[in-house]
Amino acid sequence: MKKIVHSAKQSIKATTLIAFLLISILAKAQNKNTVELKVKTSAVCGMCKTTIERELAFAKGVKKSELDVPSKVVTVIYNPNKTTPEKIRQAISMAGYDADDVPADPKAYEKLHACCKKDVTH
Repeated sequence: MKKIVHSAKQSIKATTLIAFLLISILAKAQNKNTVELKVKTSAVCGMCKTTIERELAFAKGVKKSELDVPSKVVTVIYNPNKTTPEKIRQAISMAGYDADDVPADPKAYEKLHACCKKDVTH
């Protein structure tokens, strides 16, 4: 009986190890289908960070985004088979913010909270 239990424990450990290795391999394969893009924005505060990251979360092909408010740079991880840097910059613009050389959409900019406007002193 002890041999059967010991054998079953070894099988579970082996199965767990194989599953972990497969998950690691799949994760690495998915990362090969992503590209990192850094975009200079006109963001000025934490509310801007929330808005930009939320908008990019809904953008097709975007896997992750993170805005560094002090530098005003948003780092975007995306699938180049599903979107382009131009579309990402356009999504940021449509949220009301400048994105590199793409100016903020005027209507979206006007809807921003007062603290999020680039000409406001913080």
